[in-house]
Amino acid sequence: MQTELSKKLGVEYAVFGFTPFPAVAAAITRAGGFGVLGAVRYTAPDDLARDLDWMQEHTGGLPYGLDVVMPAKKVEGVGEAEVEAMIPAGHRQFVADTLAKYGVPVLAEGEASGWRITGWMEQVARGQLDVAFDYPIKLLANALGSPPADVVQRAHDNGVLVAALAGSARHARHHADAGIDVVVAQGYEAGGHTGEIASMVLVPEVVDAVGPLPVLAAGGIGSGEQIAAGLALGAQGVWLGSLWLTTTEADLHSRALTRKLLAAGSADTVRSRALTGKPARQLRTEWTDAWDDPSGPGTLPMPLQGLLVAEAVSRIQKYEVEPLLGTPVGQIVGRMTSERSVQEVFDDLTRGFERAIDRINRIAGRETR
Repeated sequence: MQTELSKKLGVEYAVFGFTPFPAVAAAITRAGGFGVLGAVRYTAPDDLARDLDWMQEHTGGLPYGLDVVMPAKKVEGVGEAEVEAMIPAGHRQFVADTLAKYGVPVLAEGEASGWRITGWMEQVARGQLDVAFDYPIKLLANALGSPPADVVQRAHDNGVLVAALAGSARHARHHADAGIDVVVAQGYEAGGHTGEIASMVLVPEVVDAVGPLPVLAAGGIGSGEQIAAGLALGAQGVWLGSLWLTTTEADLHSRALTRKLLAAGSADTVRSRALTGKPARQLRTEWTDAWDDPSGPGTLPMPLQGLLVAEAVSRIQKYEVEPLLGTPVGQIVGRMTSERSVQEVFDDLTRGFERAIDRINRIAGRETR
């Protein structure tokens, strides 16, 4: 399961694992893949530095990367307080009414929201990079298009490859023109922010559009057979995110949420703007239904929606209000039926990959091992 890209980065398997949990990212790297730590939840540089220190101690010198969120569009000179002031009162009332309908308790006096979306704001992401480049990261990924040109140059000056997610061949070509090193072709099935083209169609389109740049296949991949399919379509590896949410190393802080993920089928997700203001695939809940109901006020653009719902999401998670409790996750959730360690997931992926290769060899009339 090695490719030119995986060899270049010094990893055993061409499996790139995105996760917000340092323990999961480190375990992915130790298992022979390439762990990518999501930075969006780190609003304080010291917190990111603490977890990167931990990553250094638990990866044994093996490579890993960082994922930031730098929106393509920004408002110059506007801070969080100014952005908060743009949120309409009617939307705030809608949040309050919805929480009251389900009896969601308030946070204790003085308790801050544990879930903030300020990481969507470029100045926060730049602060994260000021920390990250002090560490030996090998890849910097951006989930919302190409990073600014100076960020790409800064990464290259530090010997760091730059990856960007694309939901269409047009987006991929834009990344190539911007000097991106790796394009992640993320299909409609993926969790989080995603476009409208399914992976089976998208991956070969992107491979053709940006070759010879390496492409990673993402979206709806959760087995070794699917990894083999992605490589057969021309990808040089796969980008997996949702699959790690139910690993034993993941820290969801909610047994109720873990139970919901394990019980969910592939049809139990929805592509909704309820969380951030941009279409993001997540568990379908009564919270997403409320925001997607035409009789409601509708969602706000990023980053207003994320700031609006930050405290509400924290309250829902803390008190485990199950009808409203959700998380970004892809359609592969239907395969996530048991809690396993990251190593066990890798063992299953490699066995499935071998089965797929043997099957193709038999079809082609070649001898199998």
